Amino acid sequence: MTIEVTELDPWQDAAEWDRYVERSDGTNPFFRADAIRLQAQDTGTTPHLLVGYKGQEAVGLFPLFEFTRGPITGVFSPAPQSWSCYLGPALLNVDKLKQRKADRRIKRFLEGCFAWLDAEISPLYTRIVAAEFDDVRPFVWNEFDVEPSYTYVVDLAGGGRSEDDLLDRFSSDARSNIRNADEGENDYVIEEGDTDDVERIVEQVAARYENQGRAFHLSPAFARSLHRVLPDGSIRPYVCRVDGEFVGGILVVESETTRYRWQGGVKPDADVDIAINDLLDWHVMRDGLRAELERYDLVGAGVPSINRYKAKFNPRLVTNYVITSGAFGFDLAVDRYRKYR
Repeated sequence: MTIEVTELDPWQDAAEWDRYVERSDGTNPFFRADAIRLQAQDTGTTPHLLVGYKGQEAVGLFPLFEFTRGPITGVFSPAPQSWSCYLGPALLNVDKLKQRKADRRIKRFLEGCFAWLDAEISPLYTRIVAAEFDDVRPFVWNEFDVEPSYTYVVDLAGGGRSEDDLLDRFSSDARSNIRNADEGENDYVIEEGDTDDVERIVEQVAARYENQGRAFHLSPAFARSLHRVLPDGSIRPYVCRVDGEFVGGILVVESETTRYRWQGGVKPDADVDIAINDLLDWHVMRDGLRAELERYDLVGAGVPSINRYKAKFNPRLVTNYVITSGAFGFDLAVDRYRKYR
């Protein structure tokens, strides 16, 4: 049986789309219709929600964003320069299939999406980050360029692991920073904050990027909106306060199985005697373990200067993929658009 690919409307068909998102193991809160609409609004793009059906059964999801300037059109997932968490294709109802059937279903689903793209948009450029989608062979077979990228993942649940077991896997300096923090003179607290703290974290990251002369496109208003419209617990602002004052934070995205270190954790300006980011990351992991989540994705392992910090938590290296096709330099044009928009 063939796979029929259909486009759902992110407004009228939001409830149906979200049901599929909730049933797929390869999704996160950024897949939800509310988040898709916010991403499209924030980036000046048109969202397209593709669903593959085998008869009446949904077997695949593929959220796409169409970006058009003059005669040139590009397609992205996630949205261009959106700083969103992972998107790309996701599957449903394949876990129990034998490999031969799974291969055939994935190939037919993606090729149906490619045919839809050619017929409905015919983009000059395509860029997809397949971060939680392992079988990228159909992209290769259809002449997309596929390059590896990397992230670090800390395994939380499994094997009856305790908090002490998790902490013992960290580097010696991380363990000392966490265990000795309560012995200092600073009156600090790590807690899950509110929507105002979401904005504080984004502003702190933006300031850090500005000091380094680097572009940063994530707006506090977009992050606040996500925190407000997504289901409770989807976006968790972990903050550190010293003597009641905000000194640092991490925005955590949470799916059914995974916590993602989305934004924050930059070098703080506060002159205090505690390792703020070590403590933040520990509390995120500890609470994830208590909630019986499976993983903490540190979101990225491609910057050597940052890898040294992330590696202290003894993560495993995981491969993701950046998939492109079409005109070289189109993403630079998008970057300039975002800069002056």
